This record gives sequence, structure tokens and C-alpha cells, in this order.
Amino acid sequence: MTKPILVFGYGNPSRGDDAVGPLLLDYLAEHLDLSNIELLSDFQLQIEHALDIQGRELVVFVDAAVDCPESFTFTPLTPAQDHSYSSHALSPAALLSVYAAVGKQAPPPCYLLSIQAEAFELGSGLSERCAANLIEACRFITEFLKQRPSRELPSVAKRGINSSNA
Repeated sequence: MTKPILVFGYGNPSRGDDAVGPLLLDYLAEHLDLSNIELLSDFQLQIEHALDIQGRELVVFVDAAVDCPESFTFTPLTPAQDHSYSSHALSPAALLSVYAAVGKQAPPPCYLLSIQAEAFELGSGLSERCAANLIEACRFITEFLKQRPSRELPSVAKRGINSSNA
């Protein structure tokens, strides 16, 4: 049976700060009851991942972001055919667009947890700054997932947040 919540962390663990998505999943695996949560990791989003959204009540995508204005941001997503739509690597919004087109239905509530990152060199570890940002993001998403009632989203998620008002 499909678990109602999917947390999808993506990025390349061998490319410095790009590892924050998979690393956040490792943290959740150690700190949360996963009976209703599935953790999924990959290097990038691809069209096939639209199938992973099916049957969910909530999906959270987690990725590193150079243009993130704060330590992290948490924003609602809507389907959109952006520049990545025909690429081999999709944005979360483009993936939701594929889901809506193929499934002929709106996706469940979806959010993007972007973690501020700066160093993506092959073979390097997390930068000090990104490691601190990851800790903040882990605390936030853990509380978000623990406090989430089964059918209603917390008010903080309804409006989108950044780390300065978390």
C-alpha cells in the first residue's frame, strides 16, 4: 500500500552541497516514525517520478538551491511547463504538470523545501554554511511532518515560509 506522504530528496551525494536532499532523508529516517511516510532519493527528477506521486496526500521535494534567499525556503508548488519540461531533468513544477497530464487529475498538495547551497565540486563534502542550513531545514521539516494532521495542512505550510520566519 502506498504511504500517504512522500518526501523526495534529490541531488548528487558526490557533488558537495548537492547532497542536501539525500542527507535530509537520512536525518528523517533516524528521527521520524515512517509508518505513513515514504522517503525517496534520486540524482534528479525524471518523468517516471510522476508515478511516485500517485495515491499521495502530500509530497515534499527537497533540493539544494544556489538562488535560495534564506537558509531554506518552503513553498507550495503548482504544475507548470517550465524550461525543464522537455529535459531529461525536470523541475518539481514540471513533474507535477506531467502527473496532471498523464493522470488527468490535479496532484496532491506539494511543496519544495529548497536549502541554500554554494559549493558543488565533484568529490567535495558539504560546505560549512550548507551544513548549518541543512540542520535548520531538518528541524523545520521534522516538526512540519510531526504536526501535520492527517487531512489538514498546518497554516505555516499554506502560505509558504522562509527560514527567517520559521
